[in-house]
Amino acid sequence: MEHSASSSAVTDTGRISVKHVASALRQLQSMSLAQKSALIDIIYAEQPNLLASVLVQTKFGATEQTIELLLELLIVCHLSMRESGYEWPLITEEEQERQLSRMVGAVRFSEELTDPRSTDAARHQYVLTHPEPALLALVMDRCNQWLADLAQRHAEQESDKYVMLAANNMVNCIAYAPVQRRRAS
Repeated sequence: MEHSASSSAVTDTGRISVKHVASALRQLQSMSLAQKSALIDIIYAEQPNLLASVLVQTKFGATEQTIELLLELLIVCHLSMRESGYEWPLITEEEQERQLSRMVGAVRFSEELTDPRSTDAARHQYVLTHPEPALLALVMDRCNQWLADLAQRHAEQESDKYVMLAANNMVNCIAYAPVQRRRAS
């Protein structure tokens, strides 16, 4: 799902704000490999299905660099979730399948429109009405950079579509999960 440049800025309408995402990115950039590995262990304990949706991409032919991209996106998502002050429930395989079906339906709908302006408007509306716009913007930006790099190197693969689905589905699972405010300790 590609997003064209838009004149509208990302809003903080979600539970995860631009500030939370920026903080998570700073944390990721300052982490050593050992710290990232330890955080992946925590993610495995707290959200094993999200981690599995990343790791399974190797079976579809994703490269090591692509898995690294997805792991970094998962780390940023996880850190952003922590920063938000909310507690996320375990995201189940069933929820992942439900969100994937919703996303595929939205993509099919936009692709079946015959007028290019309507297609762009449908995609734009999807982005603007997303419950977690800051997280979606980050994931879309990183995926678009990754796709542009692949295209420049003529390294596109059939498995790229699964990577895109996994990245966007991760955000949708987080966005539509019922959360609770963390209690102050």
